[in-house]
Amino acid sequence: MKVEELIENEWYVVRHSGETPEIALHSALYYLTRAKDGPKLTLSAKQLDELQDAATARFFEIIVRDLKHENANKSIYRGVERSIVNYQRYLNFCERQELGDRLREQVGKQFCVFLSQELVLLKNDASESIVNCSFDDLSDFADLLNVDCIDQLETLKNQLMGRVAFAESTE
Repeated sequence: MKVEELIENEWYVVRHSGETPEIALHSALYYLTRAKDGPKLTLSAKQLDELQDAATARFFEIIVRDLKHENANKSIYRGVERSIVNYQRYLNFCERQELGDRLREQVGKQFCVFLSQELVLLKNDASESIVNCSFDDLSDFADLLNVDCIDQLETLKNQLMGRVAFAESTE
């Protein structure tokens, strides 16, 4: 098999790795460079970047998946709390891989969209909130993402304080 095909195969595995893109990346790197049954390649910086980009793209998908209201009734949905956890996992991955945060802006925009949609849904039809974390968690996430959505957060907090599920999650 050609080197390009080997890299492409491993890229595919990393890119479609489910909930563990970092583990998939390490497995791919091990197989390609050190495994007894692997090709024992010396990867170029470009090849390594391609594999890291695949992991980053997968991290983006799993972070944003839980910031989309259209996923709320699907089995894949875990809620904003899981987005926060996955974003922190992504930041740890970046630190270990010596990468800059390539997703902050995109995730921040989606977080603001999530908040806006949540406010509209709560206001228009008195739907049950899909927020599954505390106001402090939301606020900390906004700070981590460096987004200015304090007005949305305050409005959401005020709307949710009368709802039992949110009040219990903030204790």
